Amino acid sequence: MERIFNYFKTYFDWFYIPRITITDILEIVIIAFLLYHIMNWFKRTRAWTLIKGILVLLLFTGLAAAFRFNTILWIFKNTISVGVIAVIIIFQPEFRKALEQLGRRKFISDIFSLENGKTGRKIEKKVINEIAKAVFAMSEVKTGALIVIEQEVSLGDYERTGIVIDGQISSQLLINIFEHNTPLHDGAVLVRGNRIVSATCYLPLSDNPDIHKSLGTRHRAAIGVSEVSDSITVIVSEETGGVSIAQNGEIMRCSSKNDFIEKMEEVGKHETIVGKMKWWKGLGKREK
Repeated sequence: MERIFNYFKTYFDWFYIPRITITDILEIVIIAFLLYHIMNWFKRTRAWTLIKGILVLLLFTGLAAAFRFNTILWIFKNTISVGVIAVIIIFQPEFRKALEQLGRRKFISDIFSLENGKTGRKIEKKVINEIAKAVFAMSEVKTGALIVIEQEVSLGDYERTGIVIDGQISSQLLINIFEHNTPLHDGAVLVRGNRIVSATCYLPLSDNPDIHKSLGTRHRAAIGVSEVSDSITVIVSEETGGVSIAQNGEIMRCSSKNDFIEKMEEVGKHETIVGKMKWWKGLGKREK
């Protein structure tokens, strides 16, 4: 056996198998996770166009180096630092949005959740029913509406852009707010808990290029606030009377009042796949 080991050691000394430890595996997983989310972020924003432009510049620079175009190389070398600053300034909204989404993630609480993966503020049944009555009453007469329900992330910045209401939520109050030609009908209504805190609030518009062209400013505002917070936004289209729900940058259309209530109850649970595991009880235990 010793002779065999010496033979392999002599003739296969070029073949090296690195020693892989737990730390290496964790590093690979973390890097893969970060690269996956960075690539997804690039593809969903204008930064993907930026990446393609940078690749073209790098290809052009490689050709300049191969053919020894010294003047072009000198220009590229002296402008790259200014270019990096320009990129940061131009894409400041995208970088800010990415950091806000990163700040919203609760990695530790998602893993060690104590409540069957349910986190955040659960929407009360009464609130859902009152909103359902209001939006479908407005849907029948095609009255546009935008109702933002605050969750974990505070919407104080948008609250300050509106007019303070601070009233108990009710379908009659919501219908009255969004009635045509009234002082409060334009803008969004902000709901916190079981109270309407303000009306005529201004929301950030989404710049996602994948949003369907048939969706107007009201829907873009609903998607925009859902991209920068964990809020749930209800929209009534003024053109079609359709009712939709926006959360996490996505729009869900509701075909009926019961469908709306079911979807509102579902999105209000804030369940996470990792949280359901309940690591504090031990892995592999199935809950009833």
